[in-house]
Amino acid sequence: GELVEKSQNHLAIRDSSTFRHTKKEGGMERKRLITGVMLAVMCAGLMAAQNVRAAEPIVIGVATSLGFLEGRESIKAVQMAVDEINAAGGVKVGGEARQFKVESIDLRDAAPGVPVPEALLGLEKIILEKKPTALLVGPFRSEALIAGMDIIAKYKVPLLGTIAMAPGSEKKIKEDPQKYKYVFRTCLNAVHLVKFLAGTMAAINKQFGFNKVYIMTQDVAWARGTADMVKSLYFEKSGWTVLGMESYPTGASDFSSALMKARAQGAQVIMPVFDMPQSGTLVKQWNTMKVPAIMAGFISPLAGTEAWKIFDGTIGGVLNTTFELGSAMAASKLPASTDFMNKYQKKYGQEIQAGHGPAPSYESVYILKEAIERTGSLDPDIIVTGLEKTDRRGVMGRIRYDEGHQSVFGFDPAETSVSVVFQWTDSG
Repeated sequence: GELVEKSQNHLAIRDSSTFRHTKKEGGMERKRLITGVMLAVMCAGLMAAQNVRAAEPIVIGVATSLGFLEGRESIKAVQMAVDEINAAGGVKVGGEARQFKVESIDLRDAAPGVPVPEALLGLEKIILEKKPTALLVGPFRSEALIAGMDIIAKYKVPLLGTIAMAPGSEKKIKEDPQKYKYVFRTCLNAVHLVKFLAGTMAAINKQFGFNKVYIMTQDVAWARGTADMVKSLYFEKSGWTVLGMESYPTGASDFSSALMKARAQGAQVIMPVFDMPQSGTLVKQWNTMKVPAIMAGFISPLAGTEAWKIFDGTIGGVLNTTFELGSAMAASKLPASTDFMNKYQKKYGQEIQAGHGPAPSYESVYILKEAIERTGSLDPDIIVTGLEKTDRRGVMGRIRYDEGHQSVFGFDPAETSVSVVFQWTDSG
């Protein structure tokens, strides 16, 4: 019960009362020590919190029709690119490394009966609530994109679109480049699709001498515009006879009347232009009715490897267009396209099935990263200047934007982005 301590080089033996006093002082010291430690921990926590706030993630907003094949696979491609970039250290903004974070909203603009204003509400909602640095993929329908350009201009949020195709958006940019400069398109547009379809028709004409065509389209802006341009720029100037043109509302699933007309009038080629899921029925009916005409154009559900099983092996002979190399189709001439598709399959356990959207969506994340790092800024006006300087060799070939902020497509992947035309064989 006695405490012995050395003090001023003397040994002192204190009585029990002195020991109780010392014990009390020791308890106070321990309390002060614990309090000091707690304060230090709290200060460290506050400093850590400040550092976290300083390195908040860069939000990427994905706003499109997520319930449709192109939308579903495009957001997966975006997330894959984000995961790769974050794992490699993130995005350098000045001297600071930041992570990307994906936020999304389903605009439902591709669904039958959904009005454009409803899609625009969704577009504004993600901008206001999630405060994205940039938007990727964007509206599915061109009608929604063109109407939504004023919202994008109002909030000054760069958009790298990868699905909507009508060239009307480029026209608005050229007419008022300062206001609409925030909108870019990384995917194919209808003008470039016309070139690929015209080239396909020219090859058919050269090989078989066929020159009678029946055109069937979805009743949406990009499909109607594509068909009209192929008609006026190729068919009418190349001696073809257009036997008829019919448009079908989104969601239609019976095409037999037009097929009967095509057969009765002696059509040698049927050119379909559709992106709705129901359009695969057109090919099944064409096969069942044994219409003696080549089916050559674009039908979205026929782009991927699973189409043979989905449509019961009834699609042999159809020529279809893949809008961007790497979306459902790769080529050994461009190893980046093969690598992309292999990585996607490994990550998600299935092959890409959409022939439009996934490849440019993946590339858009890297394009945005490079623009931010090129300028060292997250200011939207400065990011735009970085996007305009894009010159990237990737999954689709060489990616650059023209004055209308459209990715340049052509036939040489060393110089432009490219599309692919392929044919299903009778053996799948």
